[in-house]
Amino acid sequence: MQKINTLLDQANKELKKDSSNSLTEVGPSNFASANFNDSKIDDSRSNDIPLDRIDAINTVFAEFEFAYHNQFHKAFDDLESLTIAKKYWLSNLEEYSPSQIVAAAKKIIKNQEYLPSIAAFLKACEDGFELFGLPRTPLAFKEACYAPSPKLAYRWSHEAVYFAGKASGWFLLANESEAVSFPVFEYNYTLLAKRVMRGEKLIINQPPALTEKITRPMSKKDAKAAIAQLKKDLSF
Repeated sequence: MQKINTLLDQANKELKKDSSNSLTEVGPSNFASANFNDSKIDDSRSNDIPLDRIDAINTVFAEFEFAYHNQFHKAFDDLESLTIAKKYWLSNLEEYSPSQIVAAAKKIIKNQEYLPSIAAFLKACEDGFELFGLPRTPLAFKEACYAPSPKLAYRWSHEAVYFAGKASGWFLLANESEAVSFPVFEYNYTLLAKRVMRGEKLIINQPPALTEKITRPMSKKDAKAAIAQLKKDLSF
């Protein structure tokens, strides 16, 4: 076991080294050197510590090993094939955020009985909006255009829709044609969606609620006094 763990450590270090020489963005790694045999995916830890893409690939393969144990070891029956596969997946997933990659893996594990191909995994990543509860851009655009005022009081399908509408300009969305307003909204919404997929939480700050005003009808005595004072003021 110790010998296997040593080999796995070397493979992960090689993956890290090779990736640093490419154009792939590399951040601080927390899980890249973890052995698959010893790795336990801790959701709370994953949420607290930011992943880079190499960490994400290692996490995905560790999840797949637990979920598809026999299939996994049949597909990657030696260290060399495992290392090649990880490098290949890394090169094909460069355009997706680490959190999006891990979320796609979790979705596949919940819904698929067989070890996914890279094509199936890419499709899951492309459904990134769904993974994070984001409506697709055309639906988000319609929601932003037709949401009633006050905008802060409206129950948005996702906070990103509100902020994209606000950034685009409510007046523009309400008055310009779709040919003019949609590209502006799409640009802002895409930026916000990427922030959400990186793990950022968007919060709409609601204004403080107004104190309910309680009115009471005047008594006859108070009404007569008010009328008398009014006549006096007007010299009647």
